[in-house]
Amino acid sequence: MNWLRLIRGELRKLTSTRMPWAFLAVLIAISATTAIAVIYGTDMDGTKTFISTAADQRSLMAFAANATMIAGLFGAIAVAREYGHGTVVPTFLASPRRHRTVLAQLAAVSLAGGGLGLVGAALTVGGVALTLPTTDYDFMVSTGGVTAVLAASTFAGAAGAVLGAGIGALVRNTGGAVTGTVLLLIVAPPLIVQLVSDATSWVPSTLANVLSGVGHDVSRPAALAALAAWAIIPALVALIAVNKRDVV
Repeated sequence: MNWLRLIRGELRKLTSTRMPWAFLAVLIAISATTAIAVIYGTDMDGTKTFISTAADQRSLMAFAANATMIAGLFGAIAVAREYGHGTVVPTFLASPRRHRTVLAQLAAVSLAGGGLGLVGAALTVGGVALTLPTTDYDFMVSTGGVTAVLAASTFAGAAGAVLGAGIGALVRNTGGAVTGTVLLLIVAPPLIVQLVSDATSWVPSTLANVLSGVGHDVSRPAALAALAAWAIIPALVALIAVNKRDVV
């Protein structure tokens, strides 16, 4: 089967269910919460200095870390449910070269995850921009800053989705895949940092913030490579596992 047809087929699977709409609702809820925080939130002394500078506003809008986690869950559920529902069987029958199918799945999920990251960031930026007039502060983030926030969220979403998809293909159970993704992206990083303090700069949330321009723990190229590695390693392990084991 043609490579592009495989990817289109995987994209149709992703968009033919209600799951994308559920995740869109989550993104809307997060952006609404951020907007409410701008309107009603204050610091301990009752002021709104948390939005008083361009850096503060950019930090509030930085969505990349959220994009990694949300898209990670999306990728895990999208792939694991195929094994749970048995729909992966006809997929592999139509394309017996499993590595091509898995790569098509990863490509489709990365596109969807990147889209989720971009939409989430755009909604958050829009929410902040629309609610700032209710305060004493103007929107101070430059066009370049907004572009960086959007681009970082898109990349982080794509990386998170691939990571989650890799776990989903390995575990082949939706609940287990979700649990594994949460453990890897949320639970494990603080524990790793406790054990190895130098690891702080290399956990997904820190790397995502660097890409958004609100962190400077490592260089942006290093952050890009490291976040990509977080995604590629589980995906590669899954690719090898799928090729060696029974379909179900």
